[in-house]
Amino acid sequence: MSPRHSGAPLESTTPVSTTPKPAGTQASPAPGESRVGTLPPLPTWNPFSLWYSDGWTVTKRNLIKIKRSPDMLVFAVIQPIMFVLLFSQVYGGAIAVQGSDYTQFLMAGIFAQTVVFGATFSGAAMALDLKEGIIDRFRSLPMNASAVLVGRTNGDLVLNTISMIIMMATGLAVGWRVNTSPAEFLAGVGLLLLFGYAFSWVMALLGMSVKSPEVINNASFLILFPLTFVSNAFVPSETLPTALRVFAEWNPVSSLVQAVRQLFGNLGTAPVPDIWTMQNPILTVLIGITVMLLVFVPLCIRKFASISSR
Repeated sequence: MSPRHSGAPLESTTPVSTTPKPAGTQASPAPGESRVGTLPPLPTWNPFSLWYSDGWTVTKRNLIKIKRSPDMLVFAVIQPIMFVLLFSQVYGGAIAVQGSDYTQFLMAGIFAQTVVFGATFSGAAMALDLKEGIIDRFRSLPMNASAVLVGRTNGDLVLNTISMIIMMATGLAVGWRVNTSPAEFLAGVGLLLLFGYAFSWVMALLGMSVKSPEVINNASFLILFPLTFVSNAFVPSETLPTALRVFAEWNPVSSLVQAVRQLFGNLGTAPVPDIWTMQNPILTVLIGITVMLLVFVPLCIRKFASISSR
């Protein structure tokens, strides 16, 4: 029987080199030898790390867009400055507030209006991305679908923060002051930004629901104007007609304004309406933020998945 079919091992006829290898060099594998065992192990990524990485990447993309389009930031800052100067200098002498001057009363309303209006950038940007086909490009990438929405709303959070800093500087210039502790001041700022972030998800859903970016401004104003102007942001709610007063007292923006006035020490001596939302404004706002996130984040993700699958 030949050695090929016998169980005996074949002797190699290839000469073996006995020359020593230089120090620090790796020997080449013999023919047929696998190199898999020499590769470093691949990094392990858990789902949360992947989701966070994708969300942060899209957030940076949106921040770069703001940097490359400074006019977006300029107009986002100019509008609240105009409201501060207009209401405090033009209408301030005509509106009386019990136990306080109108500037102290006004600023919390301007802050609340700014973060609510700032949320419209999410809706407009989502509608524009859908029109320009950016969402189709995201579909081709191995990324979490919710990362696009997280990055979009995070960009609005940064924009609102910048607007808030500039607006507070403007308020200080016209006589507004904080009369509480630094901790309460920071809590008020955090409450404003968190409410604006949660409301961004509402506007993002609206932006994905309209047919074109041109519609989003008209559609958003139908929501924003009643919420901000039929409230206690610019006038005391007790001066409104009965139907509007009831709406204003249960309006979530009114609760936000009342909470911020309380945390900034701008309430004055005017009596607080005997309504649960006005007596417990901070808790009301936290409940509202939680409800908006629990309801609209899943709705946005589902809507985005539906659009991406078309």
